[in-house]
Amino acid sequence: MDERFFSLDGYHILLVGCGLVIVAAYWLPRLLRGREPSASGLLILGGLLVFGVVPSVPAALDPLERPEIWERLSEFAVIIALFGTGLRIDRLGGRRLWSPTVRLLVVAMPLCILAVALLGLAIGMTMAGALLLAAVLAPTDPVLAGDVQVGAPHEGGEHPVRFALTTEAGLNDGLAFPFVYLAIMLAAAGGFGDWVAKWLGLYVVYKIAIGAIGGAVAGWLLGKVLFVFPRGNPLADSGSGVIALAGVLLTYGLTEMIEGYGFIAAFVMGLVLRRAEQSHAYHTRLHSFSEALEHAVTAIMLVMLGGAIPAVLPYLEWHHALIGLALVFLIRPISGLVSLAGTEFTWRERGVVAFFGVRGLGSIYYLAYAGGQIALVDEGPLWATVVFTILLSSLVHGFTAGTLVNAVTRYRGRSKRGRIDAASTGAIRTGEKGA
Repeated sequence: MDERFFSLDGYHILLVGCGLVIVAAYWLPRLLRGREPSASGLLILGGLLVFGVVPSVPAALDPLERPEIWERLSEFAVIIALFGTGLRIDRLGGRRLWSPTVRLLVVAMPLCILAVALLGLAIGMTMAGALLLAAVLAPTDPVLAGDVQVGAPHEGGEHPVRFALTTEAGLNDGLAFPFVYLAIMLAAAGGFGDWVAKWLGLYVVYKIAIGAIGGAVAGWLLGKVLFVFPRGNPLADSGSGVIALAGVLLTYGLTEMIEGYGFIAAFVMGLVLRRAEQSHAYHTRLHSFSEALEHAVTAIMLVMLGGAIPAVLPYLEWHHALIGLALVFLIRPISGLVSLAGTEFTWRERGVVAFFGVRGLGSIYYLAYAGGQIALVDEGPLWATVVFTILLSSLVHGFTAGTLVNAVTRYRGRSKRGRIDAASTGAIRTGEKGA
């Protein structure tokens, strides 16, 4: 029997520190007037402040030594977030509503990948390493971008700007995966060759298609299970939101087993499930459960990320930080503006959508996944650049998202065109209507 009292067990210190940081990150912004900023940046900084000075903690959280922990935690957080993102969307709208999303995916994201890859090559990274960095930083994050997305089911707030940011975040996590595989295969082969055809057929066409089809089928089937069978006593009447977790885990796992992209399946599943009995209150309970689970896992991960910063900081040089700064302030905004040229968005709306390319947990997953597949030549600098960019994005976007997005949605609400768009794409939040 251990007779020691008031011993400082490392595990208990971690629990206390994590709880303290999370409470502080959500409470301290309440001291500010007006709209509170996102807690994500404060969670990372709090983790750095509390755990960065505790001996052995940064080493225990080092992503270079323990990438599997980061891979699994971030994977879980992202799939829950993607399902919840799909579930948020009340109305699908038409081609005009989806046009900005498509442009962001097929124009802005490839431009971002190209620009970051060129910067990586310019600072001396290998071609595979530069491409991997670009692919890892390509997707916007559905986890940390809640302040710029549409509201919960039945809540409204589906302004075209919010719709574009929500659907982009829901789809480009999965659509960035082919570029991650491209970098992995390039590193393994040592150059381009006959394997490029396999990459196009399997990793671009097949996996994307299977992900979309698998998610749609799963969402339709789960809708039947929830709302139709057994007749007179549907599962939706139980009120249990845990079905959200069960459904998304089942969908993700099965899709990955048949070699599809599970991230795409998770988002499409939520999108299709939302079409089943659209007015049913159970959708709100499903979303609330998944959102609470997502926030809990994300908060813990961000605190851990802050604690891991001292382990990767020695690898960060000024040119790595420059890539992160360029991505957040130049590459993403310029690529977004180029992709949105010719849309019905005003210049103000294009600027807001282009600027809010939030980077987050998806980037952690992709880099940890790649590290588990091959030996990365520039692994330390890669992690340092990604962690720096996530911290920068969480602070810059977190402290500006609510104010800027609310401002631009209110601006459209005051215009005649805005009132027409609001009528055609769903109700706008009460706080966003014009005077």
